[in-house]
Amino acid sequence: MKASLPKILVVDDEEAILETMIYTFQDDYEVFTSTSARRALEILDENEPFAVVLTDQRMPDMSGVDFVAEVCKRHPSTVRMILTGFSDMEAIIQAINDGHVYAYITKPWESEQLKQLMKQAVAHHRLMIENDRLLTDLQRVNHLLRAVMDQLDTGAIAVDESGVIQAVNRPARDFFSLGTNARGRPLKEVLEKHGLDAIGAAAIAVAGDEEVNHYDVEVRGHRFRVKTHDLADEAGDPFGRVILFREVSHEPLQRRFYDLVGELAEVEGPLRAELERVHSQLPQLAEQIKASHIESPGMSTLAERISRTRTAIENWLDVDDAMAHEELPDAQVLQDRMRIAAARWPLAGEPPAHVRELARRVEEYYESGEKSKQSVL
Repeated sequence: MKASLPKILVVDDEEAILETMIYTFQDDYEVFTSTSARRALEILDENEPFAVVLTDQRMPDMSGVDFVAEVCKRHPSTVRMILTGFSDMEAIIQAINDGHVYAYITKPWESEQLKQLMKQAVAHHRLMIENDRLLTDLQRVNHLLRAVMDQLDTGAIAVDESGVIQAVNRPARDFFSLGTNARGRPLKEVLEKHGLDAIGAAAIAVAGDEEVNHYDVEVRGHRFRVKTHDLADEAGDPFGRVILFREVSHEPLQRRFYDLVGELAEVEGPLRAELERVHSQLPQLAEQIKASHIESPGMSTLAERISRTRTAIENWLDVDDAMAHEELPDAQVLQDRMRIAAARWPLAGEPPAHVRELARRVEEYYESGEKSKQSVL
């Protein structure tokens, strides 16, 4: 399929000049003409996009300068040129200064000179459209990258080689109340203003120590793990650095939680006493989280895991009691409670062996209606 020709619009109140323009440009462009500036505006609206509009300065209903100013408002990407005599140069120069006119052609003009200037104007239009497309693509990519960065649970501040902040993600803004105006300011200045000198010192220390990949620092009652990564282009040339920091205040309590739960997974003999012991200690961990007054994703996740684990243990104990002491417990209810407990077990892999045996006994009872009145756990 033949590519469509660039569209140009020529405006002049003299029909003879329009005919000359059609003859001059018809081989290279799709030529529209009008003897009226006001009608020309309608043509632009109805048939956009146009690469170039060429207008005479002196017309009865609207001057060329006023016309191109209106074109600039309605169709800013259309390149604008004016045909003029020397007596109108002051107005033309003002229009050029205002950004309304790309070029002017003085009368009388040379045909080849006009064709060359039109070629340059169309190329200029093509370049502007391509630049706009690239800018739109770049903005779209930047929006995407910012959206991705904002979904991380790790704070990130990206700086260029001179130490000026180029990006701050949502966790960083939330952790330290950094506004969107931090971008474009020196990192050192922003950190000092917000009382975050310890973050900067840790970042410098990590960057200067090849044997250490992070430092933990206390900031406003929270513990943060600080890392840094150099940024380089495809050729390996550095162009900045990103400082990463993750809130780790929950980690000591998290280790205690997994130690407790891990002990259950290692029990080979009777499990009930251990389940009851862990169940009695989990509220203490939950209370320590509450007493810390630290609101962070890590603390929230740990609190939820403690709650879910307590639910799992409670269901196992209750189902075991029902199987051992009730005459005809509802088998469907027991199955549902075992499924709920399994879904809330916080460790990867299967639950403890005695729990798996309890699940098997419940399944047998559901299928046969018979059970032994013995505790499995």
